[in-house]
This record gives sequence, C-alpha cells and structure tokens, in this order.
Amino acid sequence: MPAIETRSLTKQYGSLHAVRDVDLVVERGEVFGFLGPNGAGKSTTIDVLLDLVRPTSGSVSVLGRDPQEEPRAVRERVGVLPEAFGYYGDATARDHVAFAVDMKRATADPSAVLERVGLADAADRRVEGFSKGMRQRLGLAMALVGDPDLLILDEPLAGLDPTGARLLRDVVRAERDRGVAVFLSSHIMDQVETLCDRVGIMNQGELVAVDDVERLRSTVARQSTFVVTVDAVPDDHGVANVDGVADVTARDGTLRVSCTDATAKAAVVRRLEAAGATVLDVCNESTPLEELFVALTGSNDETVDGPAVEERTVTMA
Repeated sequence: MPAIETRSLTKQYGSLHAVRDVDLVVERGEVFGFLGPNGAGKSTTIDVLLDLVRPTSGSVSVLGRDPQEEPRAVRERVGVLPEAFGYYGDATARDHVAFAVDMKRATADPSAVLERVGLADAADRRVEGFSKGMRQRLGLAMALVGDPDLLILDEPLAGLDPTGARLLRDVVRAERDRGVAVFLSSHIMDQVETLCDRVGIMNQGELVAVDDVERLRSTVARQSTFVVTVDAVPDDHGVANVDGVADVTARDGTLRVSCTDATAKAAVVRRLEAAGATVLDVCNESTPLEELFVALTGSNDETVDGPAVEERTVTMA
C-alpha cells in the first residue's frame, strides 16, 4: 500500500487550476523530492494531502485512508514540518514537543526526541531566544513525535547551518530505513539530489516528470555540457558560433559549453586551437538537477512554492 496516492487530483480557485489531473504515487520507505517553480501547485498538493484544502475533483489516499473522511487518523500517522511554522516564544522546546505528544496521543519522551535533533541542551530554554536553525530543528522534532509512517517536510533545510543540514539528512535517511515515506520539498537542488530516491517536478499545476535523478537526466540528455580547460581563453574564441552550441561561459582558463549536438565538442576544440589556445583538458559535466528543472519547466526560478493563497502557518493552540 503506497504512503501517498492521488488520482486525477484537481484543485481550482475560480478559473485558476492550481493543480490539474495529478497522478502521484509515493511508496513507503522512499524519500520523494517534490519540486516546482512559484505557483506550480506544490503547496496546494501538500494542503490537499493534509486536508487543509479540499480538492475540486479526483481522489487522495494517505497511508491507505481518505484524509477528508478520516482526517484525525491520517494526522496522527503523519509528521509535518511546514515551511511557515509558528511558535510560542515564552514556551520551552520541551513544552512544544510535549504539546505535539498530546496532540498525536503519543507516548514519546520529549527529552529523547529533542536529543535526536541536537536540542537536548536547549530543552528548557524559551523558544524566543532560538535562532532560525534551532526553530527549524524544533519543528523537525515535533514532526517526529509518535514515529509517523509519513513525513512531509516543506523546505526543511531553510535556516540550517551545515551541522544542522547534516543532522537533518541523517534523520531523513534513518526514517527511510525504518520504512517511513519522506515527502520532501526544497529549492536547494544539490540537497534534493543527494537525499531523494525519486523526484517529481510540478509546473503550472501539472506533474511534468517523476523518476529518479539519473533517469531524469537522460530525458534532457539532448543538451549536454562539457568543460574545456585551456592555457588562456582567447578574447575572440568564437565558440558561441559553432553549430550545435547553445551556451558558453568563460572563466579562469575554462569554458563551460552547453550543446544540443554531441558532435559539436570536437568542433569546439578545433575552434579554440584555431584561435591560438592550447587545450589542456576536456571533461563532461553531469547534468545537475537545477538544469533538469529548467529544461523540464522552462523556468530559471529555483524557488519551490505554490500560489500565494497557500501559505500555511502552524501554531500551538
């Protein structure tokens, strides 16, 4: 049974299709990266999964349950770290985790949960004195309460220093190994690439690609990138005029060349040598996730977000 399954999921706001006919399956025991430019419909999709927004049409299943019909049962088995998270400044970290324990009717020890996210020493400090990264860790701790079967993490790396980011990666991988499905959105492309088993890319309300990163790379292999190292870059090298070359960037004795024709590589080398350069090295560059994102969506906006109406703030009540 998948952790998340949507069929023909559609959400309209008047004439705007925030989400259109999305078929998505996220399996247990995998880390699924969810990406999309501003207004792509990613946040709307998350809100539907959590029954914060009702779909216009289509079906949704979370851990085998319909979140509209059994919202409490779903939320007790799902850990959520939203992008916008509210805290009580005069309450301690322990108070916040204890609140999450009560809300989920769990039996977790707040001290143990806080230790897992590196906040054991700050358990009894008031949250108003926490840095953004510490608050992000606290939000992760609250999401982990009750050993959920599904984690939904919206921009979880925001505000984290390198130590905090490494801790989060360790937690995510440990949860995956435990059989938990992790649904993770992030605009930090290299983190998504290193963490996720599969990636889904939303654009204009539609799911335009779902696959692992390597296979997604192959879908845009028609445009490859290579780096040429020379003794000195000629002022008038003319590489941009070579047939099949889409883009050229020169910096510090190297030229990064993107081409739509694999045979252009040899022509580029010949053009540089004709311009008086000595070619020292030529190496292929794997297509990074950011380039895949741009190729599939036509957007150079790395930010992963949804329509403005979708901003969510979770507070203690």
